[in-house]
Amino acid sequence: MRTRTLLLLSVGVALMILLAGGVLLLQLSDETAAVEPAGVGQSVRVGDVDVTVFGAQESSTLFSVDVEVGGVDDALDSFSLATGDRRLEPVTATADGRCTEIKVADQRCRIEFDVSASDGSNRVLVLLRGDDQRNWVLETP
Repeated sequence: MRTRTLLLLSVGVALMILLAGGVLLLQLSDETAAVEPAGVGQSVRVGDVDVTVFGAQESSTLFSVDVEVGGVDDALDSFSLATGDRRLEPVTATADGRCTEIKVADQRCRIEFDVSASDGSNRVLVLLRGDDQRNWVLETP
């Protein structure tokens, strides 16, 4: 092939890539990325899990969220706490009244997070199950 042909082909490919990027941007512009926060006391279904958040309390090291959760046998790793400066995983060590896993039968317990290393003051509980996500903006008394 000649140099001129290769240059024309590369310009054509670059234009096709640019056009495909523009089409993708138009498709993404119709989507809403914001997740509406659920209310405290409101029962919601996220994927295959039913959750009701009743409230939260914070001590110097732990942030406790009072929940009723059930619907499937699974670990708690789909829950997290966004604090403004980091995302925290739940504490799963066995303790009285603490959730250690999700079960099929509804259970009322506390999901606890170690906030001792967190500097942020925001507290947003996040549950991500498959493609579904719900958030709870929590305030402590």
